[in-house]
Amino acid sequence: VGGFIMSAGPLDQLVPIENATMSDRTVVQWDKDDIEALGLMKVDVLALGMLSAIRKSFHLLQQIRGQQWTLSTLPQEDPDTYRMLQKGDSVGVFQVESRAQMAMLPRLKPACFYDLVIQVAIVRPGPIQGDMVHPFLRRRQGLEEVSYVSEEVKSVLERTLGVPIFQEQVIELAMVAAGFSAGEADQLRRAMAAWKRKGQLQKYEEKLAQGLLTRGYSLDFAQRIISQIRGFGEYGFPESHAASFALLAYASSWLKCHEPAAFCCGLLNSQPMGFYSPSQLVQDIKRHHVEVRPVCVQNSQWDHSLETDAMHQHPQRQPAIRLGLRLVKGFSRQAADTLLQQRQVTTFTTLADFMRRCKLSKRDQDALAHANALACFSKNRFQTRWEVQGLQQESPLLKQEQQRESPVQLPQPSEAENLQEDYQSLGLTLGKHPMALLRNHPALKGYKTHRDLYNLGHKRFVRIAGLVTGRQRPGTATGVIFITLEDETGNSNIIVWRDLVERKRAAIVQSRMLKIKGVLEREGNVIHIIAGDVEDCSHLLGELETRSRDFH
Repeated sequence: VGGFIMSAGPLDQLVPIENATMSDRTVVQWDKDDIEALGLMKVDVLALGMLSAIRKSFHLLQQIRGQQWTLSTLPQEDPDTYRMLQKGDSVGVFQVESRAQMAMLPRLKPACFYDLVIQVAIVRPGPIQGDMVHPFLRRRQGLEEVSYVSEEVKSVLERTLGVPIFQEQVIELAMVAAGFSAGEADQLRRAMAAWKRKGQLQKYEEKLAQGLLTRGYSLDFAQRIISQIRGFGEYGFPESHAASFALLAYASSWLKCHEPAAFCCGLLNSQPMGFYSPSQLVQDIKRHHVEVRPVCVQNSQWDHSLETDAMHQHPQRQPAIRLGLRLVKGFSRQAADTLLQQRQVTTFTTLADFMRRCKLSKRDQDALAHANALACFSKNRFQTRWEVQGLQQESPLLKQEQQRESPVQLPQPSEAENLQEDYQSLGLTLGKHPMALLRNHPALKGYKTHRDLYNLGHKRFVRIAGLVTGRQRPGTATGVIFITLEDETGNSNIIVWRDLVERKRAAIVQSRMLKIKGVLEREGNVIHIIAGDVEDCSHLLGELETRSRDFH
């Protein structure tokens, strides 16, 4: 999100400007609220990485399917897309991929576009703090009667089952139920964002209460409306904004449902963005039975790409994702361009042929070797790295002597060694998940996988362990921390109450891997664990290399 100021003359004659951290960027020193108070023209600009990801996905689909999709031509109201969302299967999907949204999706069960508009807007501080979420869900599920105190209120709230979800509804209520003029309602809208910081809504609270009571509404109703407006003072969505976001949420959901390989590839090529790292996106797409192929100097482009060889006999089958050279840490774009130019001439026949033709720097050669991108020449990454070192040092004077020496044969790396090399050089692995390698470790005896949780009942005591892939501490959560643990079968949501956070802060904040003991809470397929105890077990990751053979 950014903004800029428009002026008739040179901007530096109007406001103080300084250089930004990024090159060729400048920053106005005044606060955005001061700019608005002075009456200067400020324009906010919202850049969305998802737009790039969707565009790249569409481009890939045109290449492999021959069909050119746009946001306006995607099939509307697709039942399969909504069924996927109702299961909370939304990793990578715009706006509904957070832990809170994933938990809300199976409860709200969006079945049409307007449901998705509400879904986008309801998991916000405004509706949450205004106590609108649970009443809406109860009414949606038929557990609570939908009623309206007047026809005027019904005209405003009927589309959201009597609960104000959008900012426009709050403004409309002030007008139809409390007698606000259009000008006063607009002032209320401007003042809502400053409720707690400056108390600017105090005068509107009194006028709202007076207007509602004068028009025959009960004190209880007046207090609820005022409480809900307080919530919107934190952060609420306009309906138009939510609808625009819901359009991208639907498009990304449709792509994930029907073209998961292209969608994942588009996401990977648009990083960094969203909640999830490339490692998490790859783990998710593999669980959706899409093949992911490693970085390879014979096959990879700079960007991640799709390979369709498996589709020749089965056109509807998903293509494979080929990881791109951009993923290799320390590998330069210039070196990649040289590599790709040489590969266009002819494929590389041997490691020596590759190094002779590309003439890459030692840094770039080492980066490829560490990432196992030279596996096409040798399946043993340690052997390949040894040979790369030898070829780097080769000279005509030594060549004859080297040929007389017996070649060194290094042992194959273990699964754990491959895993550690992958994470260090790529940030992800296509091999076994770390938790799969540790599953038989004595320290994890009796610990469940994420998949096991679906066979357990509500309020069951459970022990679970996994890699910490997310920590969230929303302002609405009063000190509670939400942790996401990833294992070889999926992601588990952990809720850590404030008292445990205070007692085990170091483990919760710093650990790479946690063991959790707690109580499973379940509502249908919505599962989370209330942590009773946490233990940092990051040291187990360090044991992988030395003890992995003992576990199998």
